[in-house]
Amino acid sequence: MSTAERVKKGLRAAKVLENIPTWTCVVALALSDGKGRWLMHRRPAHKHHGGLWEFPGGKVESGEKPRDALVREIDEELGLALAPEQVSPVAFAEETLAEARPPIVIMLYRSVWDGSPLEAREGGEIAWFAPREIESLAKPPLDIELMRHLFAKP
Repeated sequence: MSTAERVKKGLRAAKVLENIPTWTCVVALALSDGKGRWLMHRRPAHKHHGGLWEFPGGKVESGEKPRDALVREIDEELGLALAPEQVSPVAFAEETLAEARPPIVIMLYRSVWDGSPLEAREGGEIAWFAPREIESLAKPPLDIELMRHLFAKP
């Protein structure tokens, strides 16, 4: 096999590997009302982690930047129009479980609510909570970790 053929074969193999997901990137928003309360979303009962409270957000699509995905997801879920420069990164949390599916990594961003109307467009409910109240809500494991980072004392 010639050098050129080996290079082409290697490039084809690399292209195949690019399309094999090794983890799922998810973005979430810690939205503050500016008065010490934070918006939480209760997942619809029929979904994974149904009935649990989480920071709103969703999956990053292929080729999408995390901030752009967050802006899209928040518009879809809450009807809130944010610009990418209105959100700043806070923390991330990753699954460590060995499951059949790729692990999830959630990137948490924060922003301050501008007072525009919000609605739970994809089911479930939304509500504002003080940090102490959020601590007592039933949440998925990664949201517990994100909450700890968000409310950690410097």
